[in-house]
Amino acid sequence: MLEKVFHLKENNTNVRTEVIGGITTFMTMAYILAVNPNLLSAAGMDSTAVLIATCLASFIGTLCMAFMANYPFALAPGMGLNAYFAFTVCGAMGYSWQVALMAVFIEGIIFIILSLTNVREAIFNAIPMSLKKGVGAGIGLFIAFIGLQGGNIVVNNDSTLVSYVNFTENWHTEGVCALLALIGLLLTAVLYIKKVKGSILIGILATWILGMLAEATGIYQIDVENGFYSLYPTISITNFAAVGETFGQCFRADFHGVGVFNFIVVLMSFLFVDMFDTIGTLIGVSDKAGFLNREGKLPRVKNALLADAIATSAGAVLGTSTTTTFVESSAGVGEGAKTGLASVVTGFLFLIAIFFAPVFTAIPSFATAPALIFVGFLMVSAILKINFNDLTEAIPAYLCLLAMPLMYSIAEGIAIGVISYVIINLVCGKAKKITPLMYVLAVLFICKYIFL
Repeated sequence: MLEKVFHLKENNTNVRTEVIGGITTFMTMAYILAVNPNLLSAAGMDSTAVLIATCLASFIGTLCMAFMANYPFALAPGMGLNAYFAFTVCGAMGYSWQVALMAVFIEGIIFIILSLTNVREAIFNAIPMSLKKGVGAGIGLFIAFIGLQGGNIVVNNDSTLVSYVNFTENWHTEGVCALLALIGLLLTAVLYIKKVKGSILIGILATWILGMLAEATGIYQIDVENGFYSLYPTISITNFAAVGETFGQCFRADFHGVGVFNFIVVLMSFLFVDMFDTIGTLIGVSDKAGFLNREGKLPRVKNALLADAIATSAGAVLGTSTTTTFVESSAGVGEGAKTGLASVVTGFLFLIAIFFAPVFTAIPSFATAPALIFVGFLMVSAILKINFNDLTEAIPAYLCLLAMPLMYSIAEGIAIGVISYVIINLVCGKAKKITPLMYVLAVLFICKYIFL
């Protein structure tokens, strides 16, 4: 049955590889179970209800991806979008979270329409191959940067924006976490070089176990005030009745005092970031997995985008911010996952997480950091496929990959890449290779910076 549904032999994979890939993807994404309820509770939402909604939306979206597109891509409420939801829409702008959920729901419906009418597919295909390689390499740098931060290896610095951690100043918290993340990274690299199956997953688990040993011996010390919690998983019963606090609340939004223009701005912001985050993630992970054909097109991309759109609307009804394809899917791809079977595994782990959420939320960020940093290395190799002899192709790709980690956004990287590609080629007399849709995208991106 698995062969018939997921075509394992055709994709040169097997059940064991897919299962390991699915587990690895989940392990690198599990942080969303702790972060999303924490962020959305700042908007006045019940944290338990958000946790259940996060698990269910991730389950539905990931299974849609598995059975509609047969790709090893997992979905969950997106980082950045949830912060925009809580702190900008509900915080600075003062709208209720029900209104914000309605904006997300409408966004999902618009995406479903755009996916069915091939608009999103056309945008995906319009991006030149050189930019797609730049996107892949940029996402590699982006998730590596996320890993470096999660592992406390890179920390905030008011003078230089970022700096490396001072191992001795906060040794029992930041210092030991950074050291364990580096040990986990070296372990993962050695296992991968030696072709050990499940090397990335082993790296996550080994780093976590070392952390628990460090806590047991007093080397790691709990400091809740600064975000350093116990590394031991706990068991507690989830209050399932809480889901009623958010389920269907988007349809009860009170628009009194909400201006039409302001609501459209909110909607367009969600729409823009989600669309190009998703397209960028699909490009980057697909390139790493070898799914893109010679023309840079992704087979079944329409189905993948439709699955993402359905997940967005379903998530809004359940009570969470925009559900989107996660770049951490590349961790599972790094383990060899190539089909939707890996997504099925990831999806069901999210479903199980409803019952055992405290176990999964105990996975520390320094344990998943080695996986993200190492997968970043695997993805950044896409830069080798960029033709640096043609500067009109190479420079936009470079600007694209540079912008993603430094602007902390996949969507912004694509925007910079598209705008620079059109302007450079137009001014340099190579307008013939610019497609009409690329002109449209460039104008839209420029308008986004002016009006949004």
